[in-house]
Amino acid sequence: MRTIGSNGPQTLAAIRAKGLELLARHGYEAMSLRMLAQAVGIQPGSLYNHIDTKQGLLFDVVEGHLRDLIAACDAALDGVTGARARLERFAAFHVEHHITRQQAVFVGNSELRALTPANHAIVAGLRGEYEARLIDILAQGAGDGSLRIRDVRVTAYALLGLLTGVCTWFRPGGRLDSAEVVALHVDLAVRSVT
Repeated sequence: MRTIGSNGPQTLAAIRAKGLELLARHGYEAMSLRMLAQAVGIQPGSLYNHIDTKQGLLFDVVEGHLRDLIAACDAALDGVTGARARLERFAAFHVEHHITRQQAVFVGNSELRALTPANHAIVAGLRGEYEARLIDILAQGAGDGSLRIRDVRVTAYALLGLLTGVCTWFRPGGRLDSAEVVALHVDLAVRSVT
């Protein structure tokens, strides 16, 4: 039942994409590897040529999303100077990135509890690396007086909650387009610390 014309890398990409879709729709506990194999169009036993376990798939999806997020954030911030400009760019990047990857964000947040302790520790470390980008921006602004911040970490977590929350309600074709939503969130983030 292998998909005609597929190869190893194409099949793995399909497994990851369908796995993310099924994890988002059904959750880790309810999703089965048999369900995944059917969605990809391969025999259930063939999955093991590409992934080791359902846990491995979940970890791959969440870790991959976070590594992509960190790399894309660093690229977005590259060459941007000044705390306010960096905060504006971070906020815009974060919202843009998250509204185009709502399933990955949802799975990454809702299925943390399903990760093994070792995998959870790795994911927590990656989340901390990403959060550190915003913490550094806010610390820079607090240090040079360009941003008004009483507690850098609390402010960072509050801003991340504000900026990530868009994933729960934004839908393409809604009253506001993505550019308008991004601009509103950048304004909210900057006004909260200036």
